[in-house]
Amino acid sequence: MATIEDVLSLGSSLERSYPVHVRRCLKFRVGQIVYVAFSLDETVMGFAFPKEERAALVAAQPDRFRLPRASELRFHWVEADLATLDPVEAREFVVDAWRMVVPKKLTRAYDLAHPHGPG
Repeated sequence: MATIEDVLSLGSSLERSYPVHVRRCLKFRVGQIVYVAFSLDETVMGFAFPKEERAALVAAQPDRFRLPRASELRFHWVEADLATLDPVEAREFVVDAWRMVVPKKLTRAYDLAHPHGPG
């Protein structure tokens, strides 16, 4: 079972990423773009995810993933229940979401520095 602590230091250590609290919810941003956010009760993690792939993800594992609310469907976003993710998987989602919002040169540098992923 993943918790917020499993990804907190990772999100803070990624290049150009920083944590913010918005209405007491923890979010990670690059510039003004939010790429990971946690629910107020810290049980749900929302993260950047390709729009064209999210329906398949949710359909394949509806007990773990869900679409964002209707007003947020225009964004590249999906949500997961943290209790259904293992810590390694949660960290991988954070890094993949971060990759969507930073320049490719930063993702290449991350890959060189972490050849086995965020593990």
